[in-house]
Amino acid sequence: MTAVSPARRREVIDALRRGAVPSAGLDLFAVGLDRFAGAVGEDLDTVTAGGSVFKAVRGEYGSGKTFFTRWIAERAKRANFATAEVQVSENETPLHKLETVYRRLTERLTTSTFPPSALRPVVDGWFYALEEDVLAAGDVAAEDADALDRAVGVLLDQRLAAVNRTAPAFAAALRGYRTAALAGDQATADAVLAWLGGQPHVAASARRVAGVRGDLDHFAALSFLQGLLAVLRDSGHPGLLLVLDEVETLQRVRSDARDKALNALRQLIDEVHSGRFPGLYLVITGTPAFYDGPQGVQRLAPLAQRLAVDFTTDARFDNPRAVQIRLAGFTVDSLVELGGRVRDLYADGSATPDRVRSLVDDAYLGQLAQAVAGGLGGKVGVAPRLFLKKLVGEVLDRVDQFDSFDPRQHYALTLSTAEMTDIERNATRADEISLDLSADR
Repeated sequence: MTAVSPARRREVIDALRRGAVPSAGLDLFAVGLDRFAGAVGEDLDTVTAGGSVFKAVRGEYGSGKTFFTRWIAERAKRANFATAEVQVSENETPLHKLETVYRRLTERLTTSTFPPSALRPVVDGWFYALEEDVLAAGDVAAEDADALDRAVGVLLDQRLAAVNRTAPAFAAALRGYRTAALAGDQATADAVLAWLGGQPHVAASARRVAGVRGDLDHFAALSFLQGLLAVLRDSGHPGLLLVLDEVETLQRVRSDARDKALNALRQLIDEVHSGRFPGLYLVITGTPAFYDGPQGVQRLAPLAQRLAVDFTTDARFDNPRAVQIRLAGFTVDSLVELGGRVRDLYADGSATPDRVRSLVDDAYLGQLAQAVAGGLGGKVGVAPRLFLKKLVGEVLDRVDQFDSFDPRQHYALTLSTAEMTDIERNATRADEISLDLSADR
């Protein structure tokens, strides 16, 4: 395994111990994703060159959709992309309200250098780049603050010319932010930046400084996204990976809201393909029922046509370049492979790596995988989260800390509904299941 820093290893192991998908380091134990690597690389190259890409990911619950999109995000960050993962939900982020989607995007915006929300450092970096470009032209001296400010304003308008045609308020807010920041009025600068990020209820006094009115609406949101992409590009980020996760929740909302959301999704796809958003890599995730069922994509014929892919063929020959791709989900064998990678990662940071590998060998991993899947009604595809949580928190940690601990002798797997997600809970009807993993079994 490639050398991993202690901090990175600790971050990954701690997330798995909590039953969470790590925010980084996914390449260390990604299983079954090699077949997508080439297509994802091509997509990133397309976006870097000024194009835009849309991709729909389908998979059952537990198939690894979140893991997959975060794996793409890691690759995107290595290419200096900005990323944002937005969970679609009826109450918090309804898809038919694009102004809310844009707000969540700016709240969750991250780069390889800055955690969410990276909006302020991105904007500050953009203004720094504009200043550097002005000074490089040689027409303005750095000591002439007024002339530099005027030249930056002119260059700002030039860089945002396409956005200004539909949403002049975006550039106005940027000017207002810069004016307040240069004047040392941090409160106003913060408020204007919040408005630029789509936050509602910004003080009227701050909006007056920027020369903008009201709150961001559904129609302006797309233009603001266009502006954000321009700012990212000029500040050194060639693209934005935007993930809209759990889009299948649209099936559970009121029919009128569902229809509006499906149409908003259709509109987004069309705008991506039209070239309106150079530098955007848009990914959505959903279950097969969302793509194929009557309450999802099939409810809107134009959207169904745009996402149509034939999945009746042999899954081994799925086209990773298609507009819609499917994740096959886990088998016991792939769970064992996954567990082996996590075990080796853990062992590399242990004081007794040989003991960890010996007691938690592939045979034991197979027993644990079978037991966890059995406790979930035999549904292996739902098992990865709990399998890794149990492996790290209840097996590897004990092997590492207690010299006399042998998982085959001293550990019996217990699955409680209290530690399960709704999907995992639905896979079993028992409140508590004890499964013997002893050597005598």
